[in-house]
Amino acid sequence: MMGTLTPVSPPTSESFHLSPPHPMPPAASNFIETRQLSMSYPLANSRVEVLREVNITIAAGTRVAIAGPSGSGKTSLLLLLSGLERPSSGQVLVDGVDLGKLDADGLADLRRERIGIVFQSFHLLPSLSALDNAALPLQMAGRRDARTLATAMLDRVGLGGRLDHLPSQLSGGEQQRVAIARALVHRPRLLLADEPTGNLDDHTAESVRELLFELNRELGTTLVLVTHDLDFAARCDRVLRLHDGQLHETPATPATVTRDALPA
Repeated sequence: MMGTLTPVSPPTSESFHLSPPHPMPPAASNFIETRQLSMSYPLANSRVEVLREVNITIAAGTRVAIAGPSGSGKTSLLLLLSGLERPSSGQVLVDGVDLGKLDADGLADLRRERIGIVFQSFHLLPSLSALDNAALPLQMAGRRDARTLATAMLDRVGLGGRLDHLPSQLSGGEQQRVAIARALVHRPRLLLADEPTGNLDDHTAESVRELLFELNRELGTTLVLVTHDLDFAARCDRVLRLHDGQLHETPATPATVTRDALPA
C-alpha cells in the first residue's frame, strides 16, 4: 500500500507557482521500465497478441510519443503503464515500483499519488462543475485543500473564470483543459495522455499541445502520450513506433514519423 501525500501549504490562484514536487532522480535513471511485457486476449479458438515482449526504459522528465496504426495496441500499452490493465506476462516498473506486486488498492494509491491520466474523450463527470471535476482526485484522497489547489490549477490552464461551469457549458478545448487540470492537480510524477488532441480542432489542439509541454517543463513530469498527431509526436524527446506488437525507436522528425503514425 502506498503512503499518503505530504500536505503542502495551499496556494492562492494569484500566487500559484508550479515547481517540481519531488526531487528528480538523475537523468540516466529509468523512471519507467518494462521487461518482456506481453498482452494477449482470447478470440474464438485462438489468442490475439497485442504486445509481444516489449522492453522500454524511459528516463524521468522525458517526453515520449507512442505512434502506430489504429489497433496496434498503443492504448493497451498506456493502460498497462497505469496499472489499469494487467499484462499476460512480463513486468511494468514505475518510479521503482513493480506494478505486478500491487493489489487493486495499491494500484489505486499509486495512480492517486504518482500518475495522472488524460483521455481523448475527457471523462468529466457531467453533474460536477469544472472546479469539482478538477478537485476530485484530491477530495478522494481526503485533502482539505482540494478545492484551493484545483482552483489554482484551473487558473493555470486558463479556466479561472469558468470554475462553476458544468462540462456541457464548456467547449471541447475547455473540457480537455479541465481534464488536464484534474490529471495534474495532485502533482504526479508521470502523465499519461491518450490522444489528448484527437477530438479537437486544429487551433484548439495546438493550444492544448503547448499547455502540455509547458506543464511538463514546469513540473518536471514524465510525459508519455499516444498520438496520431505527427507534429505533436515530432516535438517529443523520443518517438516509439508500435508495430506487430513490438516497439521500435523512430527519429523524432515529422518526415520519419508520418509513415508509421498514420492510422491503418
